[in-house]
Amino acid sequence: MSMIGQYLRLAPAELERASRDPDWAAEHAHDLYGRDDAAAAARVHETDKAWNALDFLLTRRGFPVDVVFGEADMPWPAGSDWGYGPPRLLTAERVRAAVDALEAHAPDALADGVAPADLAAANVYPQIVWERGEELDWVVSHWAYLATYLRAAAREGDALLLWIS
Repeated sequence: MSMIGQYLRLAPAELERASRDPDWAAEHAHDLYGRDDAAAAARVHETDKAWNALDFLLTRRGFPVDVVFGEADMPWPAGSDWGYGPPRLLTAERVRAAVDALEAHAPDALADGVAPADLAAANVYPQIVWERGEELDWVVSHWAYLATYLRAAAREGDALLLWIS
């Protein structure tokens, strides 16, 4: 079974509702991920299995916002679990801060100076990929797509829920 990084954009009113009603938030995410249309696709995003490598590379480069795991807990009761724990929040303000930092963390430079062996040595998921020596191109492409998603969220003033499932 794979561990997949997932994202959900929430407009201010949706964030307010999600804060009060975790069941609604889970159902809303499930509904959007289950749809096959452009409107739903604009609200959700996945980094597939690249999430841990993204975290490793962004942390190494000093990216100022945690765009992989989020930065705040949701005010939900204990036991809210969307896969490998509860989703975490990236506020609209922190989404904007991430977008402001994107220019200094361009996709083409994200993996500079890092070899697959470095990720294998750091036990970065999925470790077998790095042990085989596969290049980091697919991680870099996920960063480019995530950057586009972040820009769209920032333009709309959206917050993000982030989780690993």
